[in-house]
Amino acid sequence: MARKLDNKIALVTGATSGIGLATAQRFAAEGAHVYLTGRRQAELDAAVKSIREAGGQATGVRVDSTKLNELDALYAQIK
Repeated sequence: MARKLDNKIALVTGATSGIGLATAQRFAAEGAHVYLTGRRQAELDAAVKSIREAGGQATGVRVDSTKLNELDALYAQIK
């Protein structure tokens, strides 16, 4: 059965907890490969692990969204 986001890419910033994490988990459950960003590596790793353990696809990228050079690098990685 096709899911709504099969073969799509989603980027969720601030995805290590709360609404961001819940959004990332939902997108992954709907079939998206989710790129999660956050500033704390340990929390980012835990979030990615939770999505993968549920059968989703996730990539964690440590990014400070206030720094343009880090956002440029993130864009290049996803592209």
